Amino acid sequence: MAQKKVHCDCLDTVKPVRDALDVISGKWKLPIIISVGVGNDRFTDIQESIPGVTPKVLAKELKDLEQHKLIKRIILDEYPVKISYKLEPYADTLTPIIYSLKDWGINHKKKVTDQSKP
Repeated sequence: MAQKKVHCDCLDTVKPVRDALDVISGKWKLPIIISVGVGNDRFTDIQESIPGVTPKVLAKELKDLEQHKLIKRIILDEYPVKISYKLEPYADTLTPIIYSLKDWGINHKKKVTDQSKP
């Protein structure tokens, strides 16, 4: 009986973490969120700020992030029509997570690098 409880407790943590990772994982989503967050609001600006992302992949990822209510696509009624992207206020909830991941990544790299030295 205790074994089953431990299993359930683990799933109670793993499932929401997996759900979160499904939204922000991958090679491009966090760089896109960060790029838009620092002020790159035009498609080409976002693309130029992220080395290696193709227009097709960027368009797909922006749509995914828009569906998850993290990025808003704004169509400016001008001639020619201009499209810009902004972070939704909800995306601000990712800021502490991004900075925690940044700190963890820096510390992890130091740990791995320091341990590999003789």
